[in-house]
Amino acid sequence: MISGTTGQFRPGVRIGIDVGSVRIGVSRTDPDAVLAVPVTTVARPRRGSTPRTDLSELATIVAEYAPLELVVGLPVTLDGQEGPAVAAVRDYVAELLAELEERHLDVPVRLVDERLSTAVASRQLRAAGRDSRSGRAVIDQAAAVVIVQDTIDFERATGRAPGTVVSHAAPQRTRTAPDRDRDDHS
Repeated sequence: MISGTTGQFRPGVRIGIDVGSVRIGVSRTDPDAVLAVPVTTVARPRRGSTPRTDLSELATIVAEYAPLELVVGLPVTLDGQEGPAVAAVRDYVAELLAELEERHLDVPVRLVDERLSTAVASRQLRAAGRDSRSGRAVIDQAAAVVIVQDTIDFERATGRAPGTVVSHAAPQRTRTAPDRDRDDHS
């Protein structure tokens, strides 16, 4: 496990992922990592379903964009605690890492505090004239945009990548403290 990197800003595409129990919002940055844009919403099959089309679709996106890293939102509680939602995301990341490894896609996965990303995304969509009835899929993509945009903005401002990189060898044992030095989740 590697904590946030220190030094200069790292250019390169990042893929943002907002893991939900029904859908996964996906976004990406441009190659210079200046701006994040929505990519798609991936449907999650019911628990126990095979084949895992969601994992396959995410691996295909990773292969297409060849990102520097995947940035996955970690839904810690407002007071910084890890609850069942965090455990579910960690389990999902372990499955995703296994799928990527099976396809020989060696891409780091960075877990970042995503408190309020969905609320921020919903507020931004309302400000743009869209309401929540316009579709949860759009909100999931917008939340993924917020997650990865916050990450690149933080790294550009501080020279440090927030969150924690999950090891391919032991993703289920990786723990990360909330990014207490971040105040950009408003």
